[in-house]
Amino acid sequence: MMFVNGEAFSNKTEYEKALLDKEVIDEIKAQYDLSTIDGIKGAYTELQAVTFRTVVGDKFDDEVFDLYTKVKNGEFKENKSVAVSKAKGKKSDSKPGKEKSLNKKAKKKSSKGLPEYDEKYKAEIENELKKQNRVRRFVIALLLVVGLGSIGYYVKYYSDAMKLQKNSENWSELKDENYSQILKDVKPVVNKKYDEEVVIPDILDEYLALYNKNKSLIGWIKIADTIIDYPVMQTKDNEYYLKHNFDQKKDDNGCIFLDCNCDVVLGNDNWILYGHHMNNGKMFSSLIKYANEDYYKEHKIIEFDTIYEKGRYEVMYAFRSRIYTADDVRFKYYQFIDASSYEEFESYMEEMADMSLIDTGVTAEYGDKLLTLSTCDYQEENGRFVVVAKRID
Repeated sequence: MMFVNGEAFSNKTEYEKALLDKEVIDEIKAQYDLSTIDGIKGAYTELQAVTFRTVVGDKFDDEVFDLYTKVKNGEFKENKSVAVSKAKGKKSDSKPGKEKSLNKKAKKKSSKGLPEYDEKYKAEIENELKKQNRVRRFVIALLLVVGLGSIGYYVKYYSDAMKLQKNSENWSELKDENYSQILKDVKPVVNKKYDEEVVIPDILDEYLALYNKNKSLIGWIKIADTIIDYPVMQTKDNEYYLKHNFDQKKDDNGCIFLDCNCDVVLGNDNWILYGHHMNNGKMFSSLIKYANEDYYKEHKIIEFDTIYEKGRYEVMYAFRSRIYTADDVRFKYYQFIDASSYEEFESYMEEMADMSLIDTGVTAEYGDKLLTLSTCDYQEENGRFVVVAKRID
């Protein structure tokens, strides 16, 4: 361990820097008497051109600053007799040209604006400043990239939202028009195989135009006074409409779609609809609001039409769940499409009632038809937010 002015240094490089700081300090003390007001002011001015590298220099700098503050505030009491005595006894300090020499040395700057107390010391400082400048430039460049990326994200965010809104309006217009005569010859393209005796119903008039644009249309979902007012699609898998829109173009908003294992012709105990929880508030994002009982009371009814018949459903449960692994022995709401028995149906109802965040007082019996809406919930990995409703007409 090495010491300089009472400060310990275990590193040789830091020790040498401390010695250089001490040389500067000793020179300033030799030039300026810190027991006098003029000396304090002179030392303070001198230090404005000095950059210390260790705690030795920093402490001295703080000491002079404190003295200067007292002088400035009128709190420093100068001892005149001591000042005069020291002035007389400092013959060695009164050599002609000494003050001028020191000032030149202290104030002389390199091309980088650094005092030239020592060439090695100056080189170390310059290297350090170069490193700091490189870091600063890197940080600025990084912030610039992040800033531009954020701007791009928000531009795309609002662009996608506006595009989806426009598409929704166009779909609604097609849905509301009466195309029964124009498209009277449109026939369903059935994606499922049925026995010959199964009769495929006629498509409702209001969905003929939409169906003619995309034969994957299976229905329409709407919750009054919310953003949810969309066509519902179905294909042979549960992947395609995660990243494709109604026009079958790539789109991160995707579409609302019916589980591929559900059948709107033969019917099921429970139809499951999936939709993204988009940051722009579109698709099924607003489902999360059903965690609030007041919101539920204002949005009790869900309208879900298949392309063959209309339907209204009353909300029963709203709960959080997640996608489990195959080995997890847990209630997996996304596997409940048909119950094989009364007992199994009742078991499903009990599971969902226990998980529900709201108490609706609505119950279902074996034979009732249910509708489940599912979206992502970001409170946990693979989290899902689920709303379950019972058909009432």
